[in-house]
Amino acid sequence: MKPIRVTFAGSLGAQLAARLDLPAGAIRGYALFAHCFTCSKDGHAARYIAGKLASLGIAVLRFDFTGLGASQGEFENTNFSSNVEDLMLAADHLRQNYRPPTVLIGHSLGGAAVLAAAERIPEARGVVTIGAPSDVSHVLKHFSANLAEIERDGVANVTLAGRTFSIAKQFVRDARGRVLKQCIADLRRALLVMHAPRDQVVGIEHATAIFAAAKHPKSFISLDTADHLLSDQGDASYAAEVVAAWASRFMAGRDDGDADIANAVLVWETGAAKYQNAVAAGHYHFLVDEPVSAGGLDSGPNPYAYLATALAGCTSITLRLYAERKNLPLGRLSVRVTHGKLPVEHCRDCGEAVQGRIGKIDRFERVIVVDGNIDPALRETLVEIANKCPVHRTLTEGAAVVTKLG
Repeated sequence: MKPIRVTFAGSLGAQLAARLDLPAGAIRGYALFAHCFTCSKDGHAARYIAGKLASLGIAVLRFDFTGLGASQGEFENTNFSSNVEDLMLAADHLRQNYRPPTVLIGHSLGGAAVLAAAERIPEARGVVTIGAPSDVSHVLKHFSANLAEIERDGVANVTLAGRTFSIAKQFVRDARGRVLKQCIADLRRALLVMHAPRDQVVGIEHATAIFAAAKHPKSFISLDTADHLLSDQGDASYAAEVVAAWASRFMAGRDDGDADIANAVLVWETGAAKYQNAVAAGHYHFLVDEPVSAGGLDSGPNPYAYLATALAGCTSITLRLYAERKNLPLGRLSVRVTHGKLPVEHCRDCGEAVQGRIGKIDRFERVIVVDGNIDPALRETLVEIANKCPVHRTLTEGAAVVTKLG
């Protein structure tokens, strides 16, 4: 599926921009991705890895830290500690709206952030670092020539990867004061360390230090000739496939949870268009929208199309259950349902449904097709059984809809 745009409040009060990459089918679990220093959620590694994991059934939330990418706030006011807090709030967003993340993935300094945040995300069972430094102060090497100016003036503009950032003294002091070694030793979660031996930004010795400090279970995967940013899609896809395979033991196979949540359907506006909404039905995710002619994007069926789908699907399943119970050699079924509104006086085949009605009525027309020949007497029986499918009865007999404000 196309990533869904998400926003939530960050640690400094600014709105953070995020994208949720959802599988087209069943969701095996959720992962949280933290990008590299001064990068964004839309960098090569973030996009490739999230997309690949989604194709393998793992939903991924990737977001921009405060002051970076499309997120609000001032980068000058941030530091490593605020990044960790942003991660916590991203996990809260998943926990409150979907399911908590069972795997944390961090690239470069984002890897250091997930190591520091893991102990505060109790549902996380696995942590993945990709090209991560073993100490936070390593990031200061990127602007070592400016450290004296920062200490003297309190802030300085530094150029990183062709972009200018304001680095404040509090950022430097926070980085120097954060020690990861004990966090890694106390991780109490499975750890996967991924690093390229020829990484020119964060040397392989950092992977060695992380791996040595961690207790089992821990694993190391070499990314061979990949660069630090995983800018080659093949390298990023390989990393994603390894992460998905490694993380599979932490995935429940489908969304678990209490019965009320599992049986609920949640619909929310994506913000990508006027009418586009995302739908979470158990462990399935899809879109509902309006056609372009009605002002939508036509990115998904409209609500009435889903209602027709419910009737058609229920009809097919009900007929198959009946055929199995009666040992009937019924060929493959297909059901076509169309929906429209018309004046009640024009609905001549609507039977009792139009009695006492004025104005227009919703008319669903259902056509059942069975492969192969069937006995004429059975044809009438199939129509009778189709009219007993639960969705048919709900539509014709009515239902109570209780609405509350949450």
